[in-house]
Amino acid sequence: MIATASAAGAVLLIDLHTHTYPKSDDSFMSVDELLDSARTLGLDGVCLTEHDDFWPADDAADLARRHGILVFPGAEINTDAGHVLVFGLRRYRFGMHKPTFLRAEADSLRAVMIAAHPYRRRYLSEPGQDPAARADMLARALADPHLRLFDAVESHNGRGAADENRFAADLRQQLRLPGTAGSDAHRLHQLGAAATLFHRPIASMDELIAEIRAGRMEPVDLTTPATLPPVSVR
Repeated sequence: MIATASAAGAVLLIDLHTHTYPKSDDSFMSVDELLDSARTLGLDGVCLTEHDDFWPADDAADLARRHGILVFPGAEINTDAGHVLVFGLRRYRFGMHKPTFLRAEADSLRAVMIAAHPYRRRYLSEPGQDPAARADMLARALADPHLRLFDAVESHNGRGAADENRFAADLRQQLRLPGTAGSDAHRLHQLGAAATLFHRPIASMDELIAEIRAGRMEPVDLTTPATLPPVSVR
């Protein structure tokens, strides 16, 4: 079980990146299985980020009541700049595959955008073992103007390899953006690998967005005991 503090305290662990079937057709778990497992693991909240699809806010609220855990509806949008986690949008619109269009939509609704697993398309593990090749890949990534459109970077993905996550963390640092983490779970055994640590109570989507925009959070590798927050009194 993950060590975490309760929603009444000063620490919240929220998995910002998960997928369930059938809304995400590459997932192998239902939303009820996901939330039951998340609560058992000790997570305080879960964001449902299906591929190019959104859970209705009323459905998410009902899931939260039934499972006794925070549930926030977001989405993972496939764009020309890679995959983007969004919070605060309500439905998919044609054109969201264009990063600037998605940014305009987010701004119109005061939503936030997070670059998901940004090492994809930008980093290759084998040449990345060579410092010069890695530095070149990082420079090429930083030259992409689309990366300037984000509010935060997923600097730790639960399904990413260690070197991939290090690249994402270096990218985040160079961009001077806040970092987040999520399991990117498609199967139950992937849940609990990573989450985002928030230092203020969060009870609504507006509060989640405000904390992300303000950068009041940090990515946590939940597979490393030294990084875990204090034990819950829940």
